[in-house]
Amino acid sequence: MRLVWIRAAIVGAVVLTTVAFLLAFFVAAPAPFGEVRIPAAQVSGAQLGPNQPVGVEGDNMVFLRWDMGQKIFYFHVPVAEASFLVFLFAAVYGGLFLAKRDRKWDTRSRIAMEVTLFFVLLTMVTGVIWTKWAWGVWWQWEPRLTTYFIMTLLVVAYFVLRNSVEDEERRATYAAVFAIVAFIDAPISFLITRVLPSTHPVVFKSGGLDGWQLATFIIAQLGMLLFGFAVYELRLHEERLGERLEVLKNSLGG
Repeated sequence: MRLVWIRAAIVGAVVLTTVAFLLAFFVAAPAPFGEVRIPAAQVSGAQLGPNQPVGVEGDNMVFLRWDMGQKIFYFHVPVAEASFLVFLFAAVYGGLFLAKRDRKWDTRSRIAMEVTLFFVLLTMVTGVIWTKWAWGVWWQWEPRLTTYFIMTLLVVAYFVLRNSVEDEERRATYAAVFAIVAFIDAPISFLITRVLPSTHPVVFKSGGLDGWQLATFIIAQLGMLLFGFAVYELRLHEERLGERLEVLKNSLGG
């Protein structure tokens, strides 16, 4: 029954992602996305790409219109939001392991972190492509990019930590604590553009999406979530098969 659900999730992810791709490139209109505020001191040396100055607020802030011609938005944002959600599950499962000391929660937390790693790396790749298109540079140390880069390093560090501890119980404990603490960066990265001046747009605050733009975004988001669910369940199924084989080998050896 589990494999049936996994296959259904894979099919759903492929269908939804394909539909979102077609809508993004052939239906959803490229339209102004809203306004972005940048300190004037940074604007003088910034490569603004297609963004157009539309006004000034005080002496230090410049309004820029964010062009949604870059279709990668419909895939970059859903992938990034999926990374936050899966990271949350990894932290929750880590907390359940610390509370119950049941190894199944450590396994679930580790697999969730594996899926998180995949999503954060995909977010970074699509992000730098978007950054190059929008700002004319491959990277800019603005608040969202910086905090998300830190989150990426923390996810990588999680696996470095697991591989550096030999004792299974200590490894699971240290990993659970690290996953919980590292997750603190996720809400910071998500909310920081709403608190600090940033060149990074705020999707639903800065003008929002209309009509086919919103529909395309929702379809792409559902596709990414289904994809993440399918990968997680496949890895969990693989782990369970491995455990059963190990038990069988031990019983035969005994």
